[in-house]
Amino acid sequence: MQVALAIAGSDPTGGAGLQADVQVFRALGVHGTGVLTALTVQDSGRVQQVLPVFPTVVLDQLRVLLADIPPQAVKLGMLATDDVARNVEWGLATVPPELPLVIDPVLAASDGTPLLEPRAIPSLERLIGRATLVTPNLPEAQQLTDCDVGTQEGVEAAGCALVSGLGARAALVTGGHTEGPPDDLLVVREGGSQVLTWLAGQRREVGPVHGTGCTLSSAVTAYLARGDDLEVAIERGRRFVAKALDGAAQVGKLARFLSYG
Repeated sequence: MQVALAIAGSDPTGGAGLQADVQVFRALGVHGTGVLTALTVQDSGRVQQVLPVFPTVVLDQLRVLLADIPPQAVKLGMLATDDVARNVEWGLATVPPELPLVIDPVLAASDGTPLLEPRAIPSLERLIGRATLVTPNLPEAQQLTDCDVGTQEGVEAAGCALVSGLGARAALVTGGHTEGPPDDLLVVREGGSQVLTWLAGQRREVGPVHGTGCTLSSAVTAYLARGDDLEVAIERGRRFVAKALDGAAQVGKLARFLSYG
């Protein structure tokens, strides 16, 4: 059985974070392993506390899992602090560069609570430099690149900066935070240039939904672990999220949760 490894924070609601990552992996027929980077106190709408895991414990988790259960793909989510981020860097330094790495650059919760301290940004950027794919939403893309994502041209500039500037092989800038059609932008490095493709999205009027970003990045990771090419994994991952949105259920009082069944 293929294995996918998630490095992420805990979400006790099960709607996002490491819990959602493992659920997605299982739904897509991949065995999921996990390295916990932070505990959180949160409900379906608000993050109340973030408690980072001791950095060397994060590194120990990663080294033990890589030695015993080598993954076919890795997903990186919430890092919380610079110390945690640097220990993740050290832990991933031993994996082959061709191992697919998907980074969901979690900077803040939906309610605005910061989930990554500012001084950790350089460490995150170095990790992005070795990523197969980075999947920021519009606010994250703007913060990482200083590009104004209020226009199509600005989104394209941000996507190109993530690839040509920070060094990711590809960037998928998700458009769910815009008031217009939730189209995504895919930028892929090919040789010395970038190929830009707009992927049409359909807005689903289901109200507040928890965990869409985690689900997308985890689904793409699972498909990469199964051996799909990057573009195929992205297409299938987006379809998986769309289906999960169609089945979203009111589990929490403050947001709907995606359905992976």
